[in-house]
Amino acid sequence: MPALFVTGTGTDIGKTYVSCALIRALKALGATVDAFKPVVSGFDPRDAAGSDPARLAAALGDPGAVLRIAPRRYRAPLSPNIAARLEGQTLVLDDMVIDAVARTAELRDGLLLIEGAGGVMSPLTDGETNLDMIAALGAPTLLVAGSYLGTISHVLTALVALRGARAPVAAVVISESLDAPDLGQTARALAPFLDGVPLFLAPRGESWDAGALADHLLLHRETP
Repeated sequence: MPALFVTGTGTDIGKTYVSCALIRALKALGATVDAFKPVVSGFDPRDAAGSDPARLAAALGDPGAVLRIAPRRYRAPLSPNIAARLEGQTLVLDDMVIDAVARTAELRDGLLLIEGAGGVMSPLTDGETNLDMIAALGAPTLLVAGSYLGTISHVLTALVALRGARAPVAAVVISESLDAPDLGQTARALAPFLDGVPLFLAPRGESWDAGALADHLLLHRETP
């Protein structure tokens, strides 16, 4: 498992929160880890420190790595293909896949977290989605969902899409939503439908310890 694609059931459900906690946990276990965000929209250069790439860089202990982590940055808080077009650019999936493969190769025995933009079926280019990039890479996925009412349907729908693309799912993480049903209750209701995919809970708060998730990923990592 030289690379892990972190995707979600939608936007703003905690992918970066989970990724940062996982980075910290992997580092604590002595693992070599890096992060890559192929494209990010809604990026304000005047507030780069508050961006998702900056949070990932901070978790890595390398605050200056924002531009390396996210080489394609666009201002508009829209789907990446639209945000890029507003700045006179066109996103090409092959370019992003090539970058991800190169970054993975640089780590050798480490683990690269590739964080997608939006959900599994969110557009990346004018004709391709995150699912297309996941399929092209062949990397296992970490599916992040919220705990809001309706999340069970969203998780199961995302899993159908991933399995249809023959994309292996390493685990599902439920990131606690605000004003949502009980986190444990949601997990218990979801678990019977996961067909053995491991389920982890991420309570809200910067103190969440992703150690159990990191242990699971390292235990089941595969040789490239």
